[in-house]
Amino acid sequence: AAERPANDWSAKLDPRSTFDTFVVGKPNEFAHACARRVAEKPASPGFNPLFLYGGVGLGKTHLMHAVAWAIQNGEGGVERHVTYMSAETFMYRFINALRNQSTMQFKESLRSVDVLMIDDLQFLIGKDNTQEEFFHTFNALVDAGKQIVVSADKSPSDLSGLEDRLRTRLGCGMVADIHATTYELRISILQAKAQTAEVEVPSRVLEFLAHKITSNVRELEGALNRLIAHANLFGRPVTLESAQEVLHDILRAHDRRVTIEEIQRKVAEHYNIRLTDMSSARRARNVARPRQVAMYLAKQLTSRSLPEIGRRFGNRDHTTVMHAVSRVAELMQADVSFAEDVELLRRMLET
Repeated sequence: AAERPANDWSAKLDPRSTFDTFVVGKPNEFAHACARRVAEKPASPGFNPLFLYGGVGLGKTHLMHAVAWAIQNGEGGVERHVTYMSAETFMYRFINALRNQSTMQFKESLRSVDVLMIDDLQFLIGKDNTQEEFFHTFNALVDAGKQIVVSADKSPSDLSGLEDRLRTRLGCGMVADIHATTYELRISILQAKAQTAEVEVPSRVLEFLAHKITSNVRELEGALNRLIAHANLFGRPVTLESAQEVLHDILRAHDRRVTIEEIQRKVAEHYNIRLTDMSSARRARNVARPRQVAMYLAKQLTSRSLPEIGRRFGNRDHTTVMHAVSRVAELMQADVSFAEDVELLRRMLET
C-alpha cells in the first residue's frame, strides 16, 4: 500500500471487513456494486463522490472498510493513499487545529490524500464551521481528481440541517442505499458465519435467529457469536433451547405483542394451507391439524379467552379450542418432530 504521511489521521481498518466477507443479497447488491466500482476505478465519472446510506448495522461501515482495503492493496493497479475517519473525528481534528492555530497543516494533510472516506456524516448536522471546512476540502479533492466516499443514515436530500450547497455536492455523484435485510439475506449471513465456527449450528437455530433479529446485521452476528462462544466454553451443542436461554436479553428486546391473526398467518404459511382455512368448516387432517396448532399457540401466546379464540377461528365453541390445546400437547409428547415444529413456531412468534 502507499506510504502514509507522518500526520495521517486515518482510523484503523477492521481486517475482517473486506469484500470477501461481505454477503451480497437484494437489499445491498447495488451499494456493493458501486463500492466495487470505486475500489477498482477511483474517481470514475459519475461515482465521485460515492454516498452510501442506510439504517444502523446494515453494512455501510463494512463496505467502507472493504473499499479502503481494496484501494490500499492496489486493486485498481495503482497504490493510493487512503484516509478513513468518522465525521466526529473530522470535527475534533478541525476544532483542534483551530485551537492550535494549525489549520493550514490540517488542510494540507487532508488535501494530500488520494481517497478521503468519511463515515456517519450525519454527525456534522448543526456544526456549521465544520461543514464549511468539509465543503472546501470536498471541492479541493474532487477538483484534483481524488475520490471521496461518504456514509450516512439518510440520503443527502433527507439530511436536513446540512447546508444546501453541501447537500447538492454530495448528491452529484453516485448515491446508493442499503435497504433493511430480507429473511433470505439474514440466513445467508448467518450460514456464512456459521461455516467458520468451531461448533455445529443447526439450521433450525439459524432460522430462528433470522426470524427474531430482523433490524440489525451487527446484532444478528453478535448473537451468533455469543451462542458459539457459550457452546465452546461449556462444551455443549448449540440448540434452540440454549439459544433461547443464552440470548434471552436480545430476544426480549425484539419481542412484540403477538396477535391471533399473526399466529394464523404464520401457521398457515408454515403448513402451506390457505389463511381462510383457519376459519373454514373443512375438517380434512391437513387443514384441521394446523388449525389446532394455531389454536394452541393462540392460547399459549395471547391473553385471549377460549371463547374469544374460538370466535377468531370461524365462531367455534370454546370446547373445540380446549380439545385442540390438549390434543396438540399430547402429540408434542408423543412425536419429537411435531414438538420441534410447534416449538419453532412458538419461538418465532412469542412475546
